[in-house]
Amino acid sequence: MIKSMTAFADGEITVENLTVQCELRSVNHRYSDVSVKLPERLRFVEADVRRLIADKLKRGKIECSLSYKKQTGNQEFAVNDEMVEKLLQATGRIEALMQAPQSFSALDVLAFPGVQQETETDKEALRASIIGLLDATLEKMLANRVREGAQLAVLISDRCQKIAQLVDSARLRMPEVLLAVRNKLISRIEEVVAEPNQDRLEQELVLLAQKLDVDEELDRLQTHVIEVQRALAQAEPIGRRLDFLMQEMNREANTLGSKAADREMTQISIDLKVLIEQMREQIQNIE
Repeated sequence: MIKSMTAFADGEITVENLTVQCELRSVNHRYSDVSVKLPERLRFVEADVRRLIADKLKRGKIECSLSYKKQTGNQEFAVNDEMVEKLLQATGRIEALMQAPQSFSALDVLAFPGVQQETETDKEALRASIIGLLDATLEKMLANRVREGAQLAVLISDRCQKIAQLVDSARLRMPEVLLAVRNKLISRIEEVVAEPNQDRLEQELVLLAQKLDVDEELDRLQTHVIEVQRALAQAEPIGRRLDFLMQEMNREANTLGSKAADREMTQISIDLKVLIEQMREQIQNIE
């Protein structure tokens, strides 16, 4: 089971008079890169948030955004009585120094900084609720990553089958290629030499056949295809392993192209490299 690194998920939860919202975004990245955005009031949960994300997501660039809004329906106003008394005492002294008293309303007093007090939320209860919200949102993101990963697995498996077919075609083609090269070389030698040295000619043909032999490259391509298909069935992250296999498969396809002795073998090499590049692009999104 493979997982894509590209996904989005969100959720929210209500804790006392706060509605906390969580958004998660992830894109492909070579390693694990977690960034957390949260308001100062929720800063105390940052370490827990980072730890939980790291436990669930092993690779990718992950952005976690936490925010909150106050509920106004049942909001109660808490007044700092001590602050109000000090404020009234201060205004009394000021009015005594002025020629005429200045009128002000209770709303003016409430608007003064520090008079209104926010109802404190139990931090431990808030922490537990946020962790629960994040865990649920992560599960949604993981489900999205698994679903997209399954689609990527189908695309990669399909290209593996096409590569295997090209490898089989190359194996079937090679005896004809070697025979054609042999006949062409013999024909050219006979044009310039009336009685060629057959022993020397056979030696040259053997050396040429060794230079054109691609059995080793085809064997390795076949082995890599089997390994890719085996990796697709694993549960742990396989993105880096698949990326390495793509490098090795591309190396073999290049060697096959450099040894190609006719148009058909050259075309097989090109088709292999196209398929490998298509796989490599998809694998960039796999965890």
